[in-house]
Amino acid sequence: MLRSFRLLARLPLGLLQALGAGLGLLVYLVSPAYRRKLLRNLEIAGLPRELRWSCARHAGRMVGELPWIWFRPRAALTRRVRCDDQPVLEAAEREGRGVLFMTPHLGAFEVAARWYATRAPITVLFKPPRQAALAQVLAAARNADDMQSAPTTLAGVRALLRALRRGEAVGLLPDQVPGEGEGQWAPFFGAPAWTMTLPLRLAQASGAVVVLAVGERLGAGKGWHIHFERLAGAPTPEALNAAMERCILRIPAQYLWGYNRYKRPPGAGEPPGGAAP
Repeated sequence: MLRSFRLLARLPLGLLQALGAGLGLLVYLVSPAYRRKLLRNLEIAGLPRELRWSCARHAGRMVGELPWIWFRPRAALTRRVRCDDQPVLEAAEREGRGVLFMTPHLGAFEVAARWYATRAPITVLFKPPRQAALAQVLAAARNADDMQSAPTTLAGVRALLRALRRGEAVGLLPDQVPGEGEGQWAPFFGAPAWTMTLPLRLAQASGAVVVLAVGERLGAGKGWHIHFERLAGAPTPEALNAAMERCILRIPAQYLWGYNRYKRPPGAGEPPGGAAP
């Protein structure tokens, strides 16, 4: 599988994104469960159903562009990235307390860490896949340049904390549903969502600066615009969800609305006001 990904990375970015957009539409059409979840999440957020086609295409583009993001040379990647918020990034780095990047499932959420690793070390948290072939691909993709990966285990969390205490950067997906004992209920677009408390614990233990990072997808084959926004105050679940809502509403079609954000993990307990949607 790794060889296939490397071969796909040689194709033009625009072609990979176009193929991905077609795949996204196909999945939307043939999967009733995915379609229901996407439409329900749009409804919860108060967004129009007409957005569904664009959402499905962007979800497919996200998959299609992964080989290019992961396995193209770093010079090719940096040429396709625009960033107007480098002063935010540089100010956070100068404080020397480490930078805790929060990257929601929005746009090309893999591109921000990959781009950052071309300039400074970063450790990213990820859940290892069960398939050995896919694990090999992710290990090669997420341990390149100055990027290292850490699993979603106690050892992985300790690796993140050590990196922050060295003054380095770490990254994680704050809208990923955590397990039992690792989250709390907090509103997300007005509905209760089991939200991770790890960012708050890491920030409290290290004093790190918390920065939201979003890789906005530009036109076909044109690359990405990376946005950085410093989070004011502590990264509580409520504050994180509110900040993510603001980011999502700027480019709503690029959020992964098909992700089961409102699921209730075993042992999570009843959400406030009754069952999650």
